[in-house]
Amino acid sequence: MKNALFLLVIVILTSNHLIAQIGRDPILNIQNEDKKLINFGYYLGFNQYDFQFEYENDIGQDILVEKSFGFNVGVLSEVRINEFLDVRFEPGLLYTSRNLGFPGFTSEADAIREVRSTYIRFPLLLKVSTKRFNNIKPFIIGGFYTSLNLGAKEDSLDDNSSGEFRMKKSVYGYELGFGIDFYTEYFKFTPSIRGVFALNDELIRDDDPNSPWTGNIAGMRTRGIFVNLTFE
Repeated sequence: MKNALFLLVIVILTSNHLIAQIGRDPILNIQNEDKKLINFGYYLGFNQYDFQFEYENDIGQDILVEKSFGFNVGVLSEVRINEFLDVRFEPGLLYTSRNLGFPGFTSEADAIREVRSTYIRFPLLLKVSTKRFNNIKPFIIGGFYTSLNLGAKEDSLDDNSSGEFRMKKSVYGYELGFGIDFYTEYFKFTPSIRGVFALNDELIRDDDPNSPWTGNIAGMRTRGIFVNLTFE
């Protein structure tokens, strides 16, 4: 929750000069922007990814996840349904890194596994907007995605006994978020915050069914939050 608030503050600060238009009676910028049937743009931003673990047995010690900030970049295409609804396709590239701390080890080399992931993502989303107010328009957005994890090491013959943490290449899930469209003189600028929730188990288990790393894991799924800054 603290991370979400931190990201929200950054978005607000980034668009502070645009928010100042609220309460004024400004000249309406790019009034025909939302009347196009098809629209294109691009986005960039940053993310913080986590894992949610489910366990076979409760041993009183959880796997610890040390999170860090990554980045995301991509393009978008949008099809207008009506004044309030748009369908968006937002393919992009996302990089993130997480360190996992496994309980029960005395050696740091055994206890710590670094997980670096580069995802190629394919989200298909529905954007639900309010009515435009002067030069701003709030919205919520949600939908499903599939992605390819290029750093998964799914086909590696080594496992954690050799220091190799393996994940599945294919990931699918859903994302939810909210944001605000700001209409500037020349383009539409949109900061948004998204939550990402994987649905499939991403873990490739070690060859040993009693592995101290993966033997007690019933499921491992990505949970993440990211900020996108979109330009259309």
